[in-house]
Amino acid sequence: MPPHLLSDRTDFIKSGSEASVLFRGGFWTACKHPAHVFKPGRGAALGGNLTVAPLGKCSITHTLFVQTGATYSPPPPPAMGLIAYLKTQFVLQLLIGFVFVVSGLIINFIQLCTCVLWPVDKQLYRRINCRLAYSLWSQLVMLLEWWSCTECTLYTDQATVDMFGKEHVIIILNHNFEIDFLCGWTMCERFGVLGSSKVLAKHELLKVPLVGWTWYFLEIVFCKRKWEEDRETVFGGLDRLRDYPEYMWFLLYCEGTRFTEKKHQISMQVAKSKGLPKLKYHLLPRTKGFTTTLQCLKGTVSAVYDVTLNFKDKKNPTLLGIINGEKYKADMCIRRFPVEDIPQDEQECSAWLHKLYQEKDALQEHYDKEGCFPGSTIRPSRRPWPLLNFLFWATLLLSPLIHFAYGVVFSGSPLLIIGFTLFLVVAFVAVRRLIGVTEVKKTGSSYGNQEAKKQN
Repeated sequence: MPPHLLSDRTDFIKSGSEASVLFRGGFWTACKHPAHVFKPGRGAALGGNLTVAPLGKCSITHTLFVQTGATYSPPPPPAMGLIAYLKTQFVLQLLIGFVFVVSGLIINFIQLCTCVLWPVDKQLYRRINCRLAYSLWSQLVMLLEWWSCTECTLYTDQATVDMFGKEHVIIILNHNFEIDFLCGWTMCERFGVLGSSKVLAKHELLKVPLVGWTWYFLEIVFCKRKWEEDRETVFGGLDRLRDYPEYMWFLLYCEGTRFTEKKHQISMQVAKSKGLPKLKYHLLPRTKGFTTTLQCLKGTVSAVYDVTLNFKDKKNPTLLGIINGEKYKADMCIRRFPVEDIPQDEQECSAWLHKLYQEKDALQEHYDKEGCFPGSTIRPSRRPWPLLNFLFWATLLLSPLIHFAYGVVFSGSPLLIIGFTLFLVVAFVAVRRLIGVTEVKKTGSSYGNQEAKKQN
């Protein structure tokens, strides 16, 4: 079959750019410049990327030949390319980080002031703090939904979706990705429970500025993963949430830590020693946290939502990627289990959780092979409130900052300029350290430590 001339334009493929082409069988390339080559990128027989790899700048006409039947997916318009470029710029990212950090400190101070309400009207204190927390967390949701434009698709039925935001529930989410919490938060936001969302968090996070401090005022339950030390704290913290006035989604990472290959090997050794089926995509769940939470919140929570998260094209998204404007496609398979269908006996409840994780593993296996979860899909619309909330804080905080920076630059004072530069460096380091909390490779864990196991 003779080759088909797809394009012959000077602006078709420019230096270092990438074009997506659907092709069958193969392709040929021709260029008048000997230093320019076209090479295949990732892809199978029916698709892939073609990347031009020049050694220098050139305006020579590039001719791309592809077999008949091929279709060309044009590059994004120049305006979109400019927006994508701006999102990667350090200055803009630093300004976003400045807004988040400073607004967070203001919110934390207001939360501290609301403590006087606790002995007078506990429920009013809680409602106010839910809204203050929303004002902070929704800025991160804004990054996912409006900055990176990441898409979130639910695999569930309409009857389950109709219950979202209308009941107290326990959420069980797999812990494989750096932004899994952010995908959970975007669903909380879309169904009106972001401010009242809860989590059973590790005690180290209490020391993290903004995050730990905000959670403290939200009555988040912190644990050290040592049951003898945690027993009283966990029971007391959960018991206080029984009369919470806002519908809450209580998140549990039953695996206890993020998935890594090393942790998975250790986990499967434990599974073998206990005679439990091996898991391919998850760590062995720690049942104590789940059974305790279910026991303490009995009569408050009405269901357990099992959420299995994955991303299209085998992407492994990061918070840095989100900040750089990278778009991801998240898929979440959600199943609802009424509390009355879950065994109350601790051993039977533990067995139920192990069976649930075997089912989650099967769902991930299906996704790995088919590129999707089974069942019908629903894509809830993003709401404007996270964007409007961020614009409010940006307007409030950036106007005086820009005015101050203008005065410093034109003041001619070396001391002021050096001081302001140091401030920017400190702000950058602070934001980077906050991002580091989410990174898998930097996530501290005693998983596999034999001494730690003896204490649990």
